[in-house]
Amino acid sequence: MEPKSLIQIISEQEFLNIVQEPCELFFMVSNDFEKIVEGKKDVSRKIYSRLMQESEYLESVLDEHGARENKAWSFFSEYIACIRNLAIAAFYVKHILDRYPYYKLKETKEIDEEFHVAADQSLEFINRSILNLKEELIRTGKVNGLACVVDKGSDDEFFKIESNKRLPKNILDDDVKEERERVIDLCQKYRKIAKLIQEAKIDKSDDVQIFRALIPSKLDEKIVRMYKEHIHSVQSEYDTYVKNTSLEKEYEDLGNFRGYVSMPLHLLEVVLWLCHFYERHEDDIRHGECKQNISRMVNKDLLLGHIVNFGFYFSKHFLREGDKIAVAILGKLIENIRTEVSIPQPLGFHARPSTYISLIARQYDGELHMLVDGDKYNAKSVMSLLQAGGTIADKGYKTVEFEGSKQAIEDVKVLAQNNYCEEGEFPRKLSYLRPDGV
Repeated sequence: MEPKSLIQIISEQEFLNIVQEPCELFFMVSNDFEKIVEGKKDVSRKIYSRLMQESEYLESVLDEHGARENKAWSFFSEYIACIRNLAIAAFYVKHILDRYPYYKLKETKEIDEEFHVAADQSLEFINRSILNLKEELIRTGKVNGLACVVDKGSDDEFFKIESNKRLPKNILDDDVKEERERVIDLCQKYRKIAKLIQEAKIDKSDDVQIFRALIPSKLDEKIVRMYKEHIHSVQSEYDTYVKNTSLEKEYEDLGNFRGYVSMPLHLLEVVLWLCHFYERHEDDIRHGECKQNISRMVNKDLLLGHIVNFGFYFSKHFLREGDKIAVAILGKLIENIRTEVSIPQPLGFHARPSTYISLIARQYDGELHMLVDGDKYNAKSVMSLLQAGGTIADKGYKTVEFEGSKQAIEDVKVLAQNNYCEEGEFPRKLSYLRPDGV
């Protein structure tokens, strides 16, 4: 006797009874949203949050009952997923606009205006796209027999009001052990991600063909998520180890720096969700009637323009400006120290150990020098180190001094303790010296 299937097949009429209630919850908040947008008023983060919440709940009910694999409900499911994706992107744009005055950004009036105009245009585009999708959602739902509530909104006024009131800032400054070293490390991490995004060479454009060449070949959900996680790591460490410390109070630049961490982070959240929407619902990989319908409701070319010209362009701009602040902070915090280390055995400072020293010097901000007989040799230059190595060999010295930042000096000491990795074995701390970087 064959075992019974654990999955019970229900009729579409039975499913209609199941999905009706979560649909009503969704339509109540989406009706509020529509009324606000059509009234040309600002949509609060609370409304976007409710729209995200109810669309996510409705999407989960649809997925649990296999709606995506049902001819009658597959389009309805896709439209709900689209609304959820766009609502998340809109939430982050609105969050940025609400928090902008508190980020202590050192931007010109022209940049402020340019950014706010671009952000408002992106929100307007997303809001209109959500309403277009909602209209099609209602049409599809009614075809399936769904009672779509289009004239009833939420009675909860709490979700329609955005508060701009704040508690007084009176938390005590914390003393965090080795906070200076942590700030130096955070600034250096920030500079690396700023450089990485600059090297992507993605700039503003009015050419739709350029957008289509960039997305998703050079800019897709996976790449953006990688960028975002790097920046999120910096913000998380800052809030854990630097925020509300005596050092933050002492250095005004740190307060400015925190804003330049948050801005690109949230902008990349916008880029991430818009890329996710494009790759899932609009790119040329997917075919079929549903994709064509979505393309009519959400203009693909405008979507790509907002990804590149708003989200990515301004994330790159704020990272570039934040990098300048990071350099200024490093200049104030990095203190040079000296150490004496042994000479590489048995060949002295030939090409390989000199190259490793040079890589250490380039790994960190600040200068690193080798000191020989009162002369300074730039450790970033392999040729300079080879020249110093010749003098050391001629004089028969067994040790040499280095001067530079604490981080660089610590790595030089580890390198010397391992005889400059002449045997090709690298301690974990110096893994970045390996040819494969592992």
